[in-house]
Amino acid sequence: MKTTISGRKNLSGRAGKNSPPYPLKTDAKAIIMSGYGINSEMETQEVFKRAGMDSDIVHINDLIAGRKTLSDYRLLVFPGGFSYGDDTGAGNAYANRVRNNLWDELERFLDNDTLVLGICNGFQILANLGLVPAFDKKYERDIALMPNQKGVLECRFVTLKPASDNIWTRGIERMYCPIAHGEGNFFCSPETLVHLKTKNMITFQYCRDDLSPANGEYPDNPNGSTEDIAGITSEDGKVLGLMPHPERAMNFTNLYDWPYQKEIMKRAGKKLPQESVNMQFFKNIVNYFC
Repeated sequence: MKTTISGRKNLSGRAGKNSPPYPLKTDAKAIIMSGYGINSEMETQEVFKRAGMDSDIVHINDLIAGRKTLSDYRLLVFPGGFSYGDDTGAGNAYANRVRNNLWDELERFLDNDTLVLGICNGFQILANLGLVPAFDKKYERDIALMPNQKGVLECRFVTLKPASDNIWTRGIERMYCPIAHGEGNFFCSPETLVHLKTKNMITFQYCRDDLSPANGEYPDNPNGSTEDIAGITSEDGKVLGLMPHPERAMNFTNLYDWPYQKEIMKRAGKKLPQESVNMQFFKNIVNYFC
């Protein structure tokens, strides 16, 4: 029986005071895609395990061959990496393999009470498939993730702030996580940008350490993205594409400046946290399925 999104939590609202406490555990299961240059499967699986969600890492060939089916899962994740070496454009070849072999199954998956997450190369795959922004559920390529403005691969930590209030951003003031991409420069037409703003689909933006706008300035905006955009959702809110890698900084000690922050906390008599602020993002996903 098909379950529609309207039968569950409001995708655009914050949790109420009766929301379940963390840590959570859900029976819903995630499928984490792999194959042909995807390289962030293991940390993605680990971060969801810590957040309370079991998952399977599945090679795309196993889906195509029918050894695994999307209908067994509630969350679909396209992790980061450099699929097919980005030889025909970042995420393009992997997206074509999905479109040519799995499109009908993917559409059925999207029609149910499910979520889709694409991180870095996964965001590029979603963009090429048209799963974001997907206005009126038209899966057409409407945005681009172009080469970084400086023309080089960027590997650095960035600060993100939520730009809209939805299930992905609930309880998050900031995220501080690494990037590792050569094509993360978000671009769209002026008309598309108006729709993204009007429908509150811009989910995360690059910003300065004090959460003030990056205003397109390097290195706070590391790639030249329009409006400092780091992540957007589909119009229905069920699909999120995000360029930075929160899964690669799940521990407090993964953070770039953790020794400095440790000294500040010690001198203030505060207990050092085990996990980073980025874990809230993954707990939000698990909370949705709880």
